[in-house]
Amino acid sequence: MLALIIANLRRRMARTALTAAGISIGVAAIVALLALSAGLNQTAGQLVHLGRADLGLFQRDAGDPTSSVLPLSLLPELHAQPEIIDATPIQLVVNAVPRDPSAIVFGIDPNGFVAKRLVYTAGHGPAPGEAVLGDILARQLHLTAGDSIQLGQRTFRIAGVYHAGITFQDQGVITTLANAQALAGRTSDETTTIAIRLAPQVTPARAEAELQRAFPGVSAISDPSEAIRSGVNTQLISKAVLLIVVMALIIGALAVANTMLAAVLERRRELALLATIGWSGEQLARLVLGEAIAVSFLGTAAGVLLGVLGAGLLPAALGLQSFITPVSTAWSLGRACLIGVTIGVLGAIYPVWRVRHAWAAATLAQT
Repeated sequence: MLALIIANLRRRMARTALTAAGISIGVAAIVALLALSAGLNQTAGQLVHLGRADLGLFQRDAGDPTSSVLPLSLLPELHAQPEIIDATPIQLVVNAVPRDPSAIVFGIDPNGFVAKRLVYTAGHGPAPGEAVLGDILARQLHLTAGDSIQLGQRTFRIAGVYHAGITFQDQGVITTLANAQALAGRTSDETTTIAIRLAPQVTPARAEAELQRAFPGVSAISDPSEAIRSGVNTQLISKAVLLIVVMALIIGALAVANTMLAAVLERRRELALLATIGWSGEQLARLVLGEAIAVSFLGTAAGVLLGVLGAGLLPAALGLQSFITPVSTAWSLGRACLIGVTIGVLGAIYPVWRVRHAWAAATLAQT
């Protein structure tokens, strides 16, 4: 039967290719979206541990971590908490680097532990009117200490080049807290997040519970997955992926159903001949189902390849390569393959039913 399936697909090469192409587009969209959303979620999770912090404080119900707004008046109260040994504010600014719009500007307190944990490969830390570049961004822009960089509408002298060990932080720019607040249009008593260092005997779970009880409008997050779940934008991305999956299933299944039904109608004499020489209705149904699944395998294989390539190229094309690194896991690729095969099975349901119904009618007429 396998040889017959292959022969039937090769006889109708153009139709097979077009159907497989339709499936591949849907599978490619799923693979690319899963890879990009996983990369974006990974980046969002890294925001929790900026400066190797034990946990991060964010505004509760903020659309995403970069849009959080916290008052600096929290700092004295946080330092008074027995489970906290240090707390330092961080201001995040997006779209402030014209030469690399995806790079994030981090405004930090020069005396905080985040600044003290930076390793400088050139120059020194930033003073007012100065900035330092992550080593990855410095290589990308071919800049070093002593050069200048434009942030927003201002030009800053590059005081040094640093390495933090967090990829998207090393692809960004660090300046003083006051400079970043001005770039973001924030007042001097507001910040995006507050990085927290806990006392050695305090667990992150205990600290989260106590901080959220003490400060009801704040989310204390230590687990990157919690940052992902708490971000409205990441939830929207997850729902968009689900919507794309459902649409791919519907469109792909209709394409397969249309192709297989047309093939069944065109091959009525061939199927009747097979029935005459002893093929059962179940065998004919398996033949049609096998052809549908074979087309789906072809489309799925091409779709996975296109999706992986597209996920790698899209961030660069959109200028987001500094912020999003696509993550293609075996689980995401496996899901895409499962969806591709499911498309074939769903698309074959009606054509298979037509074949069995026609076989039953022909058998009844003979008797």
